[in-house]
Amino acid sequence: MPLSTVICIGMAGSGKTTFMQRLNSHLRHKKQVPYVINLDPAVLNIPYGANIDIRDSIKYKKVMENYQLGPNGAIVTSLNLFSTKIDQVINLLEKKADKYEHCIVDTPGQIECFVWSASGTIITESFASTFPTVIAYIVDTPRNKSPTTFMSNMLYACSILYKTKLPMVIVFNKTDVEDASFAKEWMTDFESFQHALREDQDNGTHEGSGYMSSLVNSMSLMLEEFYATLDVCSVSSFTGEGFDEFVDIVDKKQDEYNEFYKAERERLLALKEEKEAARKDKSLTGLMKDLGLNGGKSKKKSGNDSDDSAEVVSDLEEGEDDGLVDRDEDEGIEREYTFMGEDRLGGEINDQTQSDLQERYQKAMEQTAKQASSETAENIAKYIRQ
Repeated sequence: MPLSTVICIGMAGSGKTTFMQRLNSHLRHKKQVPYVINLDPAVLNIPYGANIDIRDSIKYKKVMENYQLGPNGAIVTSLNLFSTKIDQVINLLEKKADKYEHCIVDTPGQIECFVWSASGTIITESFASTFPTVIAYIVDTPRNKSPTTFMSNMLYACSILYKTKLPMVIVFNKTDVEDASFAKEWMTDFESFQHALREDQDNGTHEGSGYMSSLVNSMSLMLEEFYATLDVCSVSSFTGEGFDEFVDIVDKKQDEYNEFYKAERERLLALKEEKEAARKDKSLTGLMKDLGLNGGKSKKKSGNDSDDSAEVVSDLEEGEDDGLVDRDEDEGIEREYTFMGEDRLGGEINDQTQSDLQERYQKAMEQTAKQASSETAENIAKYIRQ
């Protein structure tokens, strides 16, 4: 079985790092040692041994100081810096793919810093284009007792699914504190969720206004189709309960990835390459038109056909239609040039007026020279007086 990648994503406080620690221990207990990657640059300590740790190559506090950023901005910048070397990470995994069955990836607690950033997309697609990849969306079960909070989490999971286009598993964590049966029932029974929402309103614990209730009602009905495509499991990172089920789901997701998601990704990549090739061909065609390299000949169009080629000098070739107009050579035509002037009658220059014109030029030059000499003398006199 090829190496599969599990990317753990979840809201802050949902228990991702503890989930990673328990999953690592569970796989080691089953003699399936995973390849562990930590992508959270701001965490102080991690309760598991990481094969690749972003903190080894990027110092989070130095990023804040050097770039004058806040906590979230520093996390995004750290991920951006790390994503420039993601090809090296993929190469390391490819070399060790025969020794490992699973690669588990921990992400920052600030979910938006990873999911909606360019670096997060680069990292996710780099894994997904090389190995079967599954998104594990971790949900804080006790916090989602409120129908409104539950719906917010499900909408977030839906957006992540359609953004990454990868198989997803909804993991209800902390079941040792609160059993996740209510959440599974809400996902499969629309009327049960409606009843819980009404009870929440009647008890005065509803989070939001009347408009919010109407929106949550509509969203719950819309997400029924979304729930049908999801795999759901409940685990306790504290006790280890439910991790056998989670590992089984991840193994099944490999077949789903190869059957649906991989084919879809290959189709999208082929479409992208086709569009890129068409764009390059269009650019090359435009360049050849600008350079006048249309097959070595200028195309002639008759009638009302329009010519889309660029009207530049390089488009004109030598020959009958080279764009140059010969002078009239008929003996009956004598070309005359006009020199418009107020004291010239018609301004014509011919044999009779040529000598008179030369005298005018000479007088104008002498007058200009005298004026320049007088100005120079005045400037010298001013300088001497000063």
